[in-house]
Amino acid sequence: MREIYFKIKGRVQGVGFRRFAVGTAKKIGNLSGWVRNAEDGSVEILVKGPEENVEKMIDLCRKGCLFSRVDGIEFLPKVTNYFLPPVTDGIFERI
Repeated sequence: MREIYFKIKGRVQGVGFRRFAVGTAKKIGNLSGWVRNAEDGSVEILVKGPEENVEKMIDLCRKGCLFSRVDGIEFLPKVTNYFLPPVTDGIFERI
């Protein structure tokens, strides 16, 4: 199992990116975590699952959805904001 916390930068808010991330996680399967809009205009994702599935999620997020433009991905250290929810096994959700 692997857990990755990362930030997607570019035009990713207001274009359905969070919905895309939830749908992508469901299609890949066996992923848990969450996706949220960050105050700086980026989208943050915390994903947990088998390494191969997590890598697929990262690759697909790099491409983005139809109306998004992904300029880059920044990998972050563990979540330190205590207001963010922990990962619940079997659930990938928008927060």
